[in-house]
Amino acid sequence: MAKEKGRKLIAQNKKARHDYHIIDTYECGLVLTGTEVKSLRQGRASLADGFVQIDGHEAWLHHVHIPEYSQGTWTNHSARRRRKLLMHRAEIDKLESKSQETGHTIIPLALYFKDGRAKVEIALARGKKEYDKRQTLRERQDQREADKVMSAVRRRQQA
Repeated sequence: MAKEKGRKLIAQNKKARHDYHIIDTYECGLVLTGTEVKSLRQGRASLADGFVQIDGHEAWLHHVHIPEYSQGTWTNHSARRRRKLLMHRAEIDKLESKSQETGHTIIPLALYFKDGRAKVEIALARGKKEYDKRQTLRERQDQREADKVMSAVRRRQQA
């Protein structure tokens, strides 16, 4: 079997970028069982309720849903079990100190295979207020309208 190359996205937490200000991102490995890997290779996972917690200088991923493998037997995994993250000690210590500040949390952004190994992208984030969310949407809409006008002007100039 040939080695996998590149990045294959499994799941993405799109709502996270809407609900949080992303401060810093990290790429981590995951400790998984065999049936979890097979289920991920089928492209089935959900990061919607996931978060990261630091316990005893170890990072743990909670509430990420990886459904049971359909051809699994009694060795199948539980769908929402906590999973250990593989990170450098310095990164864990930095995340631990920053996440203890008021309003900061650690959330998963994406779950993917990189060169055949399961990875998760986590982010140190601060929750947005409702007016921040509206402001972000307004800025995005204004940018879209400006791009539309600019492309119309360019089309007229080329004609």
